[in-house]
Amino acid sequence: MAENIVKSKSFDFAIDIVYLYKRLVAEQKEFVMSKQLLKSVTSIGANVREAEFAVSRADFINKMAISLKEANETEYWLDLLYKTNYIDENVFKDFKIKIEELLKLLISIFKTTRNK
Repeated sequence: MAENIVKSKSFDFAIDIVYLYKRLVAEQKEFVMSKQLLKSVTSIGANVREAEFAVSRADFINKMAISLKEANETEYWLDLLYKTNYIDENVFKDFKIKIEELLKLLISIFKTTRNK
């Protein structure tokens, strides 16, 4: 069976964000934006996982659409944390590359499946 790239990338990215969340809470006492970030990033992978066992094509498309929306929200929270100086430029750039890659994958999957 071929590796599910979006599944593994969304899981690995969520792990990275969990560590960022823990640091933001412990070191900077930032609770609101970091919690929103944590919720949105973990929802990406959870919906990708749900899509694996979708009961129909429409169900699959719906789960991937939710993943895409959550990825977009994740990018928003990252941008906001950066612009408000909770994360530095190096951390931001690293995460920005990863979320943009996930967004591209999810958009491709969504469009390809929807247009079949």
